[in-house]
Amino acid sequence: MKGRLKFFASIVLLLLTASCTSVYDRIYPTLVDGKYDSEFPYRNSSAQLEEISRSIRMINSIAFYTSYVFDAEKKLKITELNDTNFESQAVEVIYYNRTASGTGTVIFEEQGKVLVLTVAHIVSFPDTVISYHLNAEGSATDYIQSVSIKNRQNNFIPDLPSGGELEIIIIDKNIDVAFLGAKYQPAETIRITTFNYPWGNSSELEWGSFVYVFGFPMNNKMISKGIVSNPGKERFAFLIDAVFNKGFSGGIVLGVRDGVPNFELVGLVKSVPSEYQYFIQPLAKDHDLDFNPLLPYKGDFFIQKEQVLRMGITRVIGIEVVKNFVKTNENYLKSLGYLIKFN
Repeated sequence: MKGRLKFFASIVLLLLTASCTSVYDRIYPTLVDGKYDSEFPYRNSSAQLEEISRSIRMINSIAFYTSYVFDAEKKLKITELNDTNFESQAVEVIYYNRTASGTGTVIFEEQGKVLVLTVAHIVSFPDTVISYHLNAEGSATDYIQSVSIKNRQNNFIPDLPSGGELEIIIIDKNIDVAFLGAKYQPAETIRITTFNYPWGNSSELEWGSFVYVFGFPMNNKMISKGIVSNPGKERFAFLIDAVFNKGFSGGIVLGVRDGVPNFELVGLVKSVPSEYQYFIQPLAKDHDLDFNPLLPYKGDFFIQKEQVLRMGITRVIGIEVVKNFVKTNENYLKSLGYLIKFN
């Protein structure tokens, strides 16, 4: 009797398995077509996504400036800069810094050498910043108000060895791509995970192609999803509808070819449409009470510039741009010991 029950149970399990297989065949008849998928993944790939996430790192960059402020009566013009002793002519010297943060991906690690892929604008600060005095109508004049000179810049990934400081290995501001690198002791980099999936082709993406996006919005490592729009409208660039927050810049975009976990690197997150707005704000002090909106404010105030992001439209750099950049600089990268494999 027990033997018969086992026999019937085996038959039922076989029928259920065959039924499930036929259901998948009917639902996903063209899943294996060699193209990037537009279907939502139908099976679990959390283990592979977690592995990829370990290669994603937050990049911080800080530039230190000395600013020389000049009196309007000096009527100093830009043509006179080379002949000017800034410190002796300035009425005030100000020290300040500018910061940026974003996302990088470890794409190479060998014998202590680490190479990180990101976008250029995270680590691009101008060497010199010049501002001009305004006239009575509020328009800029030809007379220099201040000259700010960058003294040094630090780029670092906090969870890499020895403070994680990296130097810019190669950078192209026009295409907005940069590679950062560092040399550590080999024993210090044993546990660093690199991105080990193929580099795909963004030119093969189609309307509705499904993608995963990794990044560090607001200092939090996150994965998001998106749908591709306007593939091919711009050469090697496309749009996705993933929700973008500050810190996602430089994050990788992964396409899926013939089902998960067949991930391919198809792009880098570049930017989201935005605009700047100016606000007049009270000069708040620590421990001040909230301002009463019913009473006129009589204290000091200042003008605050704020970037307003337009969510839901994210621009992506096609991975072919990065490939071409690597090929152009291949010999230089090899001379430093960095060997980048696309597959």
